[in-house]
Amino acid sequence: MRGTLHVVAAEDVRWLLALVGPVFASANRARHAQLGLDDAVKAKGISAIGRILADRGPLTRYELVDELRRVNIGLDPRTQAPIHLIATAALNGVCCLGPERPNGEPTYVALDDWVPGRTSRSKPSLPELAHRYFLAYGPATLEDFAAWSGLPMPQARAGLAGAMPALKDVAIHGQSAFLPKGGLRQSRQHLPGVPNLRLLPAFDTYLLGYRRRDLAVSSELQRRLQRGGGWVHPAVVVDGRVVGTWKLRKAARRREVVVELEPGSRGRRTEQAVEREISDISRFLGEPVTRASS
Repeated sequence: MRGTLHVVAAEDVRWLLALVGPVFASANRARHAQLGLDDAVKAKGISAIGRILADRGPLTRYELVDELRRVNIGLDPRTQAPIHLIATAALNGVCCLGPERPNGEPTYVALDDWVPGRTSRSKPSLPELAHRYFLAYGPATLEDFAAWSGLPMPQARAGLAGAMPALKDVAIHGQSAFLPKGGLRQSRQHLPGVPNLRLLPAFDTYLLGYRRRDLAVSSELQRRLQRGGGWVHPAVVVDGRVVGTWKLRKAARRREVVVELEPGSRGRRTEQAVEREISDISRFLGEPVTRASS
């Protein structure tokens, strides 16, 4: 979705590919032409990638390029042609990311090997995608759904129409937005009266779920979260609202978390919630993590 790598449930991968794969495969035609990837080369390359990975996968990108060269599909590894061909194969349901090598280099595997077809359903469903989106991100608008999914507006509109029996229409700043009819579910871990605080990482999906982030992020903080280069910095979120930024840095013998909260959001309970999050980061990393002065 949006031309971005996603981790999805195995049972969902094929119907999601059936929905978004053709959209992004066709959207890149102009760039493919610049790279010498015409329809004939792509068809031959996609077929070869499937055979090679089925026989010899997992393979790194450069290993896969070498194998393609052996079957007379020459791709210059110094250009983006290899990754565009691999991405097109992925959009066609041929391959996906596999295990990393010990040095952290990613590999590719045949999708049928990694996720056997019997473990997933393949029928595409725009209403199902729309319903899941508004269940996760509501209240949100049709434009938000289109931006999040990357689908053209006619398809996004059709998905919303199909999902409407399970949704309700609400007004946000005079604009129609949608929620699941059952309402929003509270986290079971959230205690009444305690700030529901999270230290979200860079590019967290919560902040990538909308065309605009006005409801979750003030204009001042939006400038701090997006300082150029397309980067979305880590955010401190309390009850769904961004109240600051944070970063993890290496110190002499440990890691430190630097938290910068907006003045109006500071308080004893907020500070305690920050400490709990830092403790959980330490647990996840398996090493000491402490709070540092901003």
